[in-house]
Amino acid sequence: MHSLWRLLVLLSLLALPSALHKQHGLGPAKAYTDGKSALARLIAQGLMKHNTEGRIQNIRLLDSLNASGKMAPGMVGWLISSMSLQQHQAGSANITNIQLDCGGIRMSFHKEWFLANISLEFDVDLRLPFNKQIVKTHVRMNLAVEFWLEKDQFGRRDLAMGNCRVEPSSVRTTVLTEDISPKMKHFLRNLREKLAKVIPHLIESQVCPLMDEILRQLDVKLLKSLMEQATAHKLNHL
Repeated sequence: MHSLWRLLVLLSLLALPSALHKQHGLGPAKAYTDGKSALARLIAQGLMKHNTEGRIQNIRLLDSLNASGKMAPGMVGWLISSMSLQQHQAGSANITNIQLDCGGIRMSFHKEWFLANISLEFDVDLRLPFNKQIVKTHVRMNLAVEFWLEKDQFGRRDLAMGNCRVEPSSVRTTVLTEDISPKMKHFLRNLREKLAKVIPHLIESQVCPLMDEILRQLDVKLLKSLMEQATAHKLNHL
């Protein structure tokens, strides 16, 4: 399976330069977009191959909420404490309806630098331990993954991965359940804040190691060739 995946990557990247070359009637912006989308598709396929959605779905979210709520004040602290005592009986927090994709790639041709944008959306179904009600919350965020080609002391290029993190400004949480009593409004507001703090770290712990593994499958010579072809195409249309 490992060899087959590597072969697919090589064939995809080999096909891309010729495709860019044939598009001589298109402007530089189009060539730049085509280059990004091809690499983005390879990354998206890699995420699917490694069952990233399944790994996210199996995150022990309730345990993390319990741990983060030990020092929580007021009603939130009481609720999280109740969950900790009763989580095996009634309380639960499940991640469902996961949508994951590589939305695009930013390139710096001269620095041989890339930034992949991984978009992620899912629902959190939280079963409250005291009244069995299920509160559904929708979460969305972007994960930025930096990588580049670097030379060793012998001039050979290798692919290095840098920062891999959820962009704090991209995290959005929305409560979808409508029949919430007024007494629960304050709790839900605090719950959204807790999810925004806890979930990014959990997502990073699952996705970033997989991204490192996916990037290691990319052929460095063909990746460099892709960048040179896209750069030449852009200069020819200035």
